[in-house]
Amino acid sequence: MSLDSATRERIESLLQNHRVVLFMKGTRQQPMCGFSSAATNTLNELLPDYHTVNVLEDPEIREGIKAYGDWPTIPQLYVGGELVGGADIIRQMYASGELHQLFGASAPDRTPPEITITDKAAEAIRQGTANAQGLALHLEIGPDHSAGFQLAPGSDHDIVVSANGIEVHFDPGSAQRAKGIVIDWVSTVQGEGLSLKFPGATEIGTLTVQQLKERLAAGDITLVDVRPAHGRAAAAPLPQARVLDEEGYDALANLPKDTAIAFICHHGVSSRGVAERFAAHGFTKIYNVEGGMDAWAREIDPTVPLY
Repeated sequence: MSLDSATRERIESLLQNHRVVLFMKGTRQQPMCGFSSAATNTLNELLPDYHTVNVLEDPEIREGIKAYGDWPTIPQLYVGGELVGGADIIRQMYASGELHQLFGASAPDRTPPEITITDKAAEAIRQGTANAQGLALHLEIGPDHSAGFQLAPGSDHDIVVSANGIEVHFDPGSAQRAKGIVIDWVSTVQGEGLSLKFPGATEIGTLTVQQLKERLAAGDITLVDVRPAHGRAAAAPLPQARVLDEEGYDALANLPKDTAIAFICHHGVSSRGVAERFAAHGFTKIYNVEGGMDAWAREIDPTVPLY
């Protein structure tokens, strides 16, 4: 892949003007892919400020940075003009403490957290990992309490906790945020799955679409649409709704903690995950809309497209 001189000069100017540069999809406040989100979550742990370049808005830089460092994927982290690597390397260096050293930060706290795994959750995990030989169960918890499980090889740098016969691997930041969590297996009208409850978190309420209609009419609840852009393009948000990925998580998280907030998505699954994040941050009146926009279209407003 060739790199024209004009693009090279632009890249070199960025690297000269900023010690830490992350070439990514989206922005620090609004990452547009999972790998970019993982990279910013990690960097946010250690750096109050760093420069990001949204390659989605600059095709020349998007292709040019791949040629510049001979690195084929995005995101890419540069420190002091030198390529560090992509999302996986950033994560590995964070887990080992190398990234802390690179940025002059204190070594990570590697104290294993105390966690609880219920019998139902333990049984579900055993069944789900029965054929995952050579892989470990990892739990990543972001600064905003977004959480995700994945099966991946274990590392010598993982913080490993055993509860109810289940081993869970953490990176240092996730381990600290996992203190006191309860991992349970829950059944809802949308299906079954693992659920995390953080200490002191508010219980999440549920609203039917009829109850949501009544509360919107009364003006006593804030509705947040958490669907991605393609979902909103298929069926526009309700006029009263605030849109999560347009306003950003931080803006909504700054609302008063006693604000009544209802979260809605397509079917009511991903909205529950967002509701759990807000509950973990101390919001006291959190609701998930059962059935989501699909139920709204079927039961309240047939002019809303089904998709």
